[in-house]
Amino acid sequence: MLIASMVMFTACTSTEKPVANAATPIASSTPNVVAEPSATASASPTSTSTPTSTPASTPSSNVNVKPVSSETTTSVTKQIKDMFELAKAGKVAGIEFAGETSFFQDVEKAWGKADSKDAAGSGIYATYTKKHAVIGFNKGDQIIDIRSNDPKLQTITLAQIEQALGKPVDTKVNGDDTIYIYKASDMFQLKFIIPKSSGKVDHISVFDTKHLVNNMAG
Repeated sequence: MLIASMVMFTACTSTEKPVANAATPIASSTPNVVAEPSATASASPTSTSTPTSTPASTPSSNVNVKPVSSETTTSVTKQIKDMFELAKAGKVAGIEFAGETSFFQDVEKAWGKADSKDAAGSGIYATYTKKHAVIGFNKGDQIIDIRSNDPKLQTITLAQIEQALGKPVDTKVNGDDTIYIYKASDMFQLKFIIPKSSGKVDHISVFDTKHLVNNMAG
């Protein structure tokens, strides 16, 4: 505004001396132009504050992610290895009965009547929906198969199983299901049943390979 008013004043007073006077505002405007770099320089510190805040947030997010995945992997690995240890004794976590040493009458005394019973192969299978369990037994009432479809199992993948136990000794396909078999002992197998549709465990089975038929049964 100040420069504009000076130019207008000079134009009104004379046509001769404006040339000399016109030089004056030009010279006086030079400091104003020089002042612009100072504004640029003052803006530089402001721009440098931006990168300092950006790297600070990046490492903090990475630190939060890694421990969670590490803890989850360790927890699942332990869960699977614990299953394998229980399977050596014919047991499944959360079910108090064991293959070979327990009988179906023990189950009925503790849990009552089954929701349903179905014959399959050489055994009879009793379903207890609320217990997330199916108990298989032979004609002599001896438990030969304990199955669990506990929801805690149904997030486990084949990759996690193999990371904990290695490759299965055998694999079978039954319709949409693939059965991954691990030898827990000379008597018991630990089986993971994984449908193709989900890619995760549907249920597990601890199976007695030596007592499918009870020779003492009438």
